[in-house]
Amino acid sequence: MNDKSSPPDMCSPSDHDAPALSRRRALGLAGGVALSAGGVLAGWPLLANAQDYPSKTVRMVIAFPPAGATDILARAVAQRLGDTLGQQIVVENKPGAGGMIGLENAAQSAPDGYNLFLCALTNQAIAGHLYPNATSDISRDFEPVSLLANGAHMLNVHPSVPAKTLPEFIQWLKANDGKVTYASQGNGTLSHLETELLAQRLNLKLTHIPYKGSSQALPDLLAGTVSFMFDSVAASMVHVKAGKLRALAVAATQRVPAFPDLPTVAEGGVPGYDVDNWFGLFVPKGTPADIVKRLNADLAKVLADPELGKVLVQQGYAIQHGDPAKLAAVTKAERSKWGEVIKTANVTIR
Repeated sequence: MNDKSSPPDMCSPSDHDAPALSRRRALGLAGGVALSAGGVLAGWPLLANAQDYPSKTVRMVIAFPPAGATDILARAVAQRLGDTLGQQIVVENKPGAGGMIGLENAAQSAPDGYNLFLCALTNQAIAGHLYPNATSDISRDFEPVSLLANGAHMLNVHPSVPAKTLPEFIQWLKANDGKVTYASQGNGTLSHLETELLAQRLNLKLTHIPYKGSSQALPDLLAGTVSFMFDSVAASMVHVKAGKLRALAVAATQRVPAFPDLPTVAEGGVPGYDVDNWFGLFVPKGTPADIVKRLNADLAKVLADPELGKVLVQQGYAIQHGDPAKLAAVTKAERSKWGEVIKTANVTIR
């Protein structure tokens, strides 16, 4: 990997204070309940009765900027889940550091059911390897609530690239080995690592230009400053349909309904390339089990709504509801898979 530049404000999460999280760990919230005379748990008020939940606005943190795949999914789900819960859900964008800033913000929140973390799970699994000294961890510091969806990424090239198909693009990359630049949503994001995986499979060298989210990377891709980028179907489709970008394949194990004629990378000539982009909902460790159960049940209803399904399919998502055990299993599998890619590519955060 050859990083030409670094994205702005990519601070290490170890620089962030985590007093609330440390307080919660010290009191052992994962295994027990500590009550004070005033009914306060680790500095936060307890719900007097979980059946009254929710009685106020709920916050949903995401770790990426507006207009990207995580943001689009979060706002669609938050609106309908809020209707089901009977309270507004406010989405808060906390981008930066490959998703770690948002993770830490959510981890330090009160475990009371009023703080949700809609996680770009595959990105978070990657970041877990790249930030080994981070004070927060998706498996350790959160309760899994529900698997939500799979949001495929597309391989988009600038029209100046002389390739109309993925096989032609591969030939062009090989003819220009070491000379081609690509954009990503940030150093250590899925957009970055799936390109590294492609380079590994093709035994090529590419120059990486990282940005702070796809909304910042797209202008340079549209201008031809960089040659290609893996980005979400949701963020890409408007530019592809307008002819400003050319989509060559999807980085997924299956084709996406929004672009049924677009092959997967594996179908296009890169055997064994299987990348899925999972999303799930988590809550801070220590959130009452009955609230987790309530949220999962309500999300099952929300995701079964045909209208929401139609909206998400048109944006390139495939709904994949699952219980907390399923989400935990996907989290573990993704972490193992991307750990190998990172090790082989010798990817580090600088």
